[in-house]
Amino acid sequence: MSTNTRPEPGPPRDYHFPDFDRLMLANGMSIIVASVRKLPVVTVLAIVDAGATSDPDGREGLAQLTAEALREGTVRMDGLNLTEEFEKLGTSLEAGADWDSTLVSMTVLKQRLDDAFALFAEVLISPAFPSPDIDRLRSERLADRLQVLTEPRGLADESFEKFIYVPGSRYSRPLSGTTGSVSAITREDVTGFYQKNYSPNAVTLIVAGDTDSEEVMTLVETHLGSWQGNRLATLTRVDEKARLSRAVELVAKTDAPQSEIRIGHAGVARTHPDYFGIVVMNAVLGGLFSSRINLNLREVHGYTYGASSHFDWRRDAGPFVISTAVQSEVTSEAIRETIGEIDRMRTEEIAEDELSLATSYLAGVFPIRYETTAAIASALGTMVIFGLPSNYYDTYRDRIRAVSTTDVLSAAVKHVSPDEIQILVVGNPAIIKEPMELLGFGSPVVREASES
Repeated sequence: MSTNTRPEPGPPRDYHFPDFDRLMLANGMSIIVASVRKLPVVTVLAIVDAGATSDPDGREGLAQLTAEALREGTVRMDGLNLTEEFEKLGTSLEAGADWDSTLVSMTVLKQRLDDAFALFAEVLISPAFPSPDIDRLRSERLADRLQVLTEPRGLADESFEKFIYVPGSRYSRPLSGTTGSVSAITREDVTGFYQKNYSPNAVTLIVAGDTDSEEVMTLVETHLGSWQGNRLATLTRVDEKARLSRAVELVAKTDAPQSEIRIGHAGVARTHPDYFGIVVMNAVLGGLFSSRINLNLREVHGYTYGASSHFDWRRDAGPFVISTAVQSEVTSEAIRETIGEIDRMRTEEIAEDELSLATSYLAGVFPIRYETTAAIASALGTMVIFGLPSNYYDTYRDRIRAVSTTDVLSAAVKHVSPDEIQILVVGNPAIIKEPMELLGFGSPVVREASES
């Protein structure tokens, strides 16, 4: 018998992140193995404890370029042959660097794992860094720089971090480097960065998929057991704030029909004890489509197609930033409404239905993120990079659901500071400068869209 009654949702299912083993080679390399037998595939991920924060002054972008250059060949074979060998095995090598680490990975069918891992290890141990390929990668990066400096969205993202951190901070300079720093990078810089930072004790090897610890240890000991070296970690301050007061900057782009708006300040490190309260608070403020800022600017006022906020989680205090793009004529109005939502978030507890919507979403989508071997390996990589506890993924949903309206208010009061709000706009000064002066944040400092 048919019925039009909608079925009620059942209770949330328990979630258990795949079990994993922690192992170590005699040469100091850490190994994590997660056996996931659903499909005959295996993901291998090497986390090198050297990201953009390890870049030398004047050579910003070196960590990323070094990572990309790993794919350009080894002592035994050139880049073309290396790529073809991986393709014959049904896989490809991915390599890149973020702020805190370098990541090298591949996903391969179980039956090809032995041969693919031998190639993977060869890349880690004996990269060739051919001069012509270094030159090509550098030229490609410089071409990317030209695009960033002409495209408002990328320019705004980059300019905002430059605005909120002191000039000497690594966070004030682009992850991939500036035109000047990239132009200065030589093959000697790349080989020097590799020799200083790539060593067994700086690497955690993560293997997730249709395998087990015994098989992985045999592979690793065979192909990486002879690798020697001892990286000495160095600590540098990378997140110092440019100021502790409000400020406004206008990046002049006279041909821009829209204004790219960035509002925020330096946030907190990933390991801050208020992390879960901050995550839920941000979801309500600007982290979801149904968030307050998006509903205000998009649905109520029709200023934008979308507005969002996020905390960029890093080992040190990455930025908290609200992002949107609006027609030039409503720039100041959009900023005023956004600041109003910040003030409201800090002065009154959110409603229970807002809390339920945010926590249900965050807890509900969480298991879906870790359905592939690559996603599981990446999650374990995050655990390694930030030093998270081994039970982090098993307890995540309970900790999200435990956040209260009081916790959300506390997170907003402690970690979103109206007195330190920095406002950066990329747009046409002739249209937006005068209205922005009436916001009460002071007259905006106007500068040209350049790297100077």
